[in-house]
Amino acid sequence: MLPEKLREIVELFESFSEEERRESLIAYAEQSKQYEPLEEEAFDLQDIRKDEECADSVGLHLKVKEDRRVYFKIKLGPHVQTLTRAMASLLCEGLNGSLLEEVLELPQEFIKRIVGGELYRVRSQTVYYILTRMKGICRVCKSRCAVG
Repeated sequence: MLPEKLREIVELFESFSEEERRESLIAYAEQSKQYEPLEEEAFDLQDIRKDEECADSVGLHLKVKEDRRVYFKIKLGPHVQTLTRAMASLLCEGLNGSLLEEVLELPQEFIKRIVGGELYRVRSQTVYYILTRMKGICRVCKSRCAVG
């Protein structure tokens, strides 16, 4: 079961041809700056690092509201690949406002439904990177933060 906003995105991508998927992913990549944190924003947890599987640093910023709804912001280094940028934007849009538990329980299979078979085969590790990091920061926040 996917959160409603994410489910709508997945269904939209499933209706696209491979070319339309690539074009839409590029459009999402170009929107990644809109999910950057503002200087004055406070977060419950931040995870900023460069992993081996990514071309540059990725900063995840998580805020959990009292109703256990999560809100992500993401800061990507200049060398982060287009597909990673696209997935970051797409996941921020699709997951912001979801319950913490919904993010933690997300199956990874929906990602292939977004990127399609061709890109999935070429970049199979890359497509999971941002989701794995988002679930990780949620797991840490659940154990450390005052969210129960």
